[in-house]
Amino acid sequence: MRMLESIAGPRDVKALTPDQLPALASEIRDVLIETVSRTSGHLGPNLGVVELTIALHRVFDSPSDRIVFDTGHQSYVHKLLTGRYPSFGTLRQRGGLAGYPSRAESEHDIVENSHASTSLSYADGLAKAYRLRGEARSVVAVVGDGALTGGMAWEALNNIAVAKDSRLVIVVNDNGRSYQPTIGGLATNLAAVRVSQRYEHVLDYIKTSLSRTPLVGPPLYETLHGIKKGLKDVLQPQVLFEDLGIKYLGPVDGHDEQLVEHALRRARDFGGPVIVHVITRKGFGYPLAEQNEEDCLHQVPAAAPPGATPKRMWSDVFGDELLAVGARNPDVVAITAAMLHPTGLAAFKCAYPDRVFDVGIAEQHAMTSAAGLAMGGMHPVVAIYSTFLNRAFDQVLMDVALHRLPVTIVLDRAGVTGPDGASHHGMWDGSILQVVPGLKIAAPRDGSRIAELLNEAVAVTDGPTVLRFPKGNVGAEAEALGKLGGMDVLYQPADAAANDVLLAGVGPMAVVCVEVATRLADQGIGVTVLDPRWVKPVDRALPAAAAKYRLVVTVEDNGRAGGFGDAVARLLRDSDVGTPVKTYGLPQEFLAHGKREEILDEAGLVPQHLARQITEAVARLTPELAQQTQA
Repeated sequence: MRMLESIAGPRDVKALTPDQLPALASEIRDVLIETVSRTSGHLGPNLGVVELTIALHRVFDSPSDRIVFDTGHQSYVHKLLTGRYPSFGTLRQRGGLAGYPSRAESEHDIVENSHASTSLSYADGLAKAYRLRGEARSVVAVVGDGALTGGMAWEALNNIAVAKDSRLVIVVNDNGRSYQPTIGGLATNLAAVRVSQRYEHVLDYIKTSLSRTPLVGPPLYETLHGIKKGLKDVLQPQVLFEDLGIKYLGPVDGHDEQLVEHALRRARDFGGPVIVHVITRKGFGYPLAEQNEEDCLHQVPAAAPPGATPKRMWSDVFGDELLAVGARNPDVVAITAAMLHPTGLAAFKCAYPDRVFDVGIAEQHAMTSAAGLAMGGMHPVVAIYSTFLNRAFDQVLMDVALHRLPVTIVLDRAGVTGPDGASHHGMWDGSILQVVPGLKIAAPRDGSRIAELLNEAVAVTDGPTVLRFPKGNVGAEAEALGKLGGMDVLYQPADAAANDVLLAGVGPMAVVCVEVATRLADQGIGVTVLDPRWVKPVDRALPAAAAKYRLVVTVEDNGRAGGFGDAVARLLRDSDVGTPVKTYGLPQEFLAHGKREEILDEAGLVPQHLARQITEAVARLTPELAQQTQA
């Protein structure tokens, strides 16, 4: 029987003796490796926080005390210790446990947004609220050194520093990495701290020695303690947190559970904001992860079936083409926000190391820095996840678009992303970017179109461009039969006069629409399928074409509100084209985790559902077909 089977919550963790904790930690690592290797997920980060999470639940009283995980991908151990071991095998599966904290799962989870650098602001607000309400509750923010590269974290620290009576403990989980090694000046400072613990040793020695000397000892210790800043400057100059006015403890070996517990208890009892600097190793306890130099198995895919052939990812195709673009154009540079490998920029970095800038988890800075590069004569390509573009909208609008700068934004993981859940679905960019003047959006339907549209985007010199594509493997190619304006015609009815439906699909949904058209043809419905290629602005050839059809239908892997479909309907109205428009897209809600195909099926964005809905829509316009449908 596993020890985890007897743990229904933090009280059971507190009841264990110190001698039992190493066995518990080993058991947790076994479960993590077994489960994540099967379900996919974030393995390295969780292996690194096992002892830290055990200590957190032994010192603090969750859920009365609140534990906020920054990003949240390192919360698997927290889930195991808060009663979710029996269902842990469902991790990241449809209807199972989420890969991030989830308020619906447990009262021990309070923040489920998986965007980095937010935990300190949440914690600051929570601690202030509890103080104002007279509640003696502690708040703990667990933040990685990677998340501290984000400006929002420092905005929060600036405010936390003056909240002297907030019962707030900030645990800096310092493993020197986010996805890859952490970038920037802060990372350099923390790296130096990791190898210098002389200050703590000296201060502890002074305290121990002088406390044995009656009368003189304590006053002398307090005097020395009062000049600790000077001592720290000599022995550990890298510690910058106390310059902000926040009490600092550490660095502490994050894999020595007893040492971490001791530091956390001191921090808890201090009564004001305290930073506990914990040094951990990503992937700790699993040699395969520790020896992985790329990312310590930060995130691992589900095990592939035996004999399965590896498939090309969208990001791989983009990375290869950007490398070719860079070879032809020395003005092209790349920017990443701590995601060099996931966004496909690794090959470009190897070929042109001076032309790649990793700014850390700082999307806002990335975008405005790109504006500066463009002003200086370069053409920046900013490669980030679609969901993280939301954070830099103001910079896209006011710093890039306002100045009509040639910046290309490449959005990986656009649309439904699958098991990462609500905060990772890239279903917003197609709507929020529609309002940006002068910005153009391209959506490739297959691998060949990535190359084609990237080259077109980089050639634009009078404003920003966007290239968006989904997560996962590139599907089958869909060759064009012809052109309508700048749009590709992918399917035409056998009877050229059968103008029932003009069907436009965005990105990979255009390929889906070809299958929809074949199903509709079986029902005697004539369909023309278009791939708009550039979804903003809508092609000016569309209104004249739409006027010849009985129904216009748009399909997109984006929220319906304000997306491509709405832009098409608006253009037809403005052009006095009376053809009705049906728009299909993702429901405007936070979608749960699951496989991409499962979520698209539930949203009705698969050929079977789309064909049925379009058939019903056409039937309402055609009395004869309506009778056939009813029959």
